[in-house]
Amino acid sequence: MRYRMLGNTGFYVSEICLGTMTFGGKGNYYEAVGKVDQKTATRLVARALESGVNFIDTADVYSEGLSETLLGNALKDIGVKRSDVVIATKVYGRMSASPNDAGLSRGHIMDSIAASLERLQLDHVDLYQVHAQDRDTPVETVMEALNDLVRQGLVRYAGVSNWQAWRIMKAQGIADKRGLARFETLQAYYSIAGRDIERDVVPMLADQKMGLMVWSPLAGGVLSGKFGRDGEGPAGTRRAQVDFPPVDKELAFKLVDAMREIGAAHGASPARVALAWVLSRPFVTSVITGVKTLEQLDDNLAAADLKLSDAEIARLDALSALKPEYPAWMVERQNDPRRNPNTNKG
Repeated sequence: MRYRMLGNTGFYVSEICLGTMTFGGKGNYYEAVGKVDQKTATRLVARALESGVNFIDTADVYSEGLSETLLGNALKDIGVKRSDVVIATKVYGRMSASPNDAGLSRGHIMDSIAASLERLQLDHVDLYQVHAQDRDTPVETVMEALNDLVRQGLVRYAGVSNWQAWRIMKAQGIADKRGLARFETLQAYYSIAGRDIERDVVPMLADQKMGLMVWSPLAGGVLSGKFGRDGEGPAGTRRAQVDFPPVDKELAFKLVDAMREIGAAHGASPARVALAWVLSRPFVTSVITGVKTLEQLDDNLAAADLKLSDAEIARLDALSALKPEYPAWMVERQNDPRRNPNTNKG
């Protein structure tokens, strides 16, 4: 297992992160995602730790808090040293019918960290992430609340998920101006079939020295190779029940065909090839893998050892390349003269 720095923190995390959205299965959506019970959850966490994973991601909203509870019990049963594991959780999702039990108000953030720590049986979390945008709460309020949690020692670092580049930059500007804790990481959807963040988000991450945690690197299972073009796949899988995240199926299946060929040369599944491709991106810090079985976990962990050739990466890059989009193509055109004095493009 290799380790990469978490943003600009000097803190290192495993390039494979164990996701726990499959833990619990409470509520209609999360029942479709996975119904991993305590015994299996403990076995998955133990196997991940034994394999060198030191990074585990959860959220308060996963199975209405049950995911955090199962993870907390697993860590306690295994007896892992607290400093040997990096725990990330999130805040935003609705936790009850109460009008204030959702969002990113100061009140909800403060209440939520207390509840998460109780479920996780911890005195602090290493990374606390705002899970979504709250259009009703000023960004200033969010950053000040997160800063207070860092200063109190309840949270080591703050992160963000599912925000646009401009909104993250606004938050970073506020933090810099007021001397507050900054966002150190972004958790975002990224896969070989969904490279949208390369347009604006990835350059922003480089500029701000933020780490990237990737969710759904298999595009909700489409890239696993288990589904046919007719949509048929194994019964009980998440994608068979919930068609999320959105994906260009025609492109995805072309990629699966190519990854199946590449995988055959390495004795690897299409899923492992898809994860290895994501791990080959220099801007990726860690890939979150959500699994239900030890077999799935072992296959995902093996992606860390799969080294794709330059030719194989180039083939997959070409198949999945984004179409040029304004203003990127104009920026590229107008920067040619800066690199080559013999050209002059308006």
